[in-house]
Amino acid sequence: MTAQLRILLVDPAARGHRLGGQLVDTCISFARGAGYERMKLWTNHPLAARRHIYLERGFQLVSAENHRSFGAELTGQMYELGLR
Repeated sequence: MTAQLRILLVDPAARGHRLGGQLVDTCISFARGAGYERMKLWTNHPLAARRHIYLERGFQLVSAENHRSFGAELTGQMYELGLR
């Protein structure tokens, strides 16, 4: 089974207090406890702070695809983490 982290949002006023990392840690812990084998997530390349959180926890980039969203050229990235 694969868990999917759909969205990570931290209110701008609360950023810089490591809450994003704590949220991801909670999601990973829940998924492990529920018996998931892996976790995946999708993000866009300009979101460097989020990418840092994911890479710091062992997520690996498994695919990337260019797309256009809201008038901007972006690269969507899929990351995965083994939970076992």
